[in-house]
Amino acid sequence: MSAPITVTDATFDELVLKSETPVLVDFWADWCGPCKMIAPVLDAIAAEQDGKITIAKLNYDENQQTPNQYGVLGLPTLLLFKDGAVAEQIVGAKPKRALLKILEPHLG
Repeated sequence: MSAPITVTDATFDELVLKSETPVLVDFWADWCGPCKMIAPVLDAIAAEQDGKITIAKLNYDENQQTPNQYGVLGLPTLLLFKDGAVAEQIVGAKPKRALLKILEPHLG
């Protein structure tokens, strides 16, 4: 069973861009209510899709460089990286079924 990993500006290239599996990066903040709502959904997807996708969490307030680089303005924003590039962008909290519908074409 897998759990979301934590990434920072310093570890983003290594853990996300160079990953061999798709990585869904959750840009979140402590003060963001919808971020807290989506967290259990992402935990469940991480566990159920272990080996097919990595769920990564990046704290927006503590890591300004990466969100700025990818134009993240609203939270939560989820960016799916595949082969080092953004394959999907999801803004706002979504139910699990809606997230999986977006993610499934990218899962191995």
